[in-house]
Amino acid sequence: MAEDLKVRYSDKDLAEFRELIEDKIEKAKSHLELLKSSYMNDGNNGTDDTSPTFKAFEEGSETMSKEANTQLAIRQEKFIRDLKNAILRIENKTYGICRVTGKLIAKERLKLVPHATLSIEAKNMQK
Repeated sequence: MAEDLKVRYSDKDLAEFRELIEDKIEKAKSHLELLKSSYMNDGNNGTDDTSPTFKAFEEGSETMSKEANTQLAIRQEKFIRDLKNAILRIENKTYGICRVTGKLIAKERLKLVPHATLSIEAKNMQK
């Protein structure tokens, strides 16, 4: 019967990871807000009265930076979603268990990539 129990991180470890992840979620949310406000403001810096050629260049770079900010915002939203899923795994006490090998993911890896679901071993198998 004891063999059925999966190896997992202790509740103390899970609480530490939860704190780390919640901190990352807060930072990611504020970063996302900055990105959203920057592309919703249209970057209008009051250059309407400047020369038309300059305006054309500015609009081109404005469009590029809007697209870049949109892409960053999408990535940030995915990051937040991944972090929230990590919180769910903490609540289910399955956090830190590799979804391929079933082994514990190294603490060092989880501190760097707290939403990781693969151990380095499993990640290398994908290559």
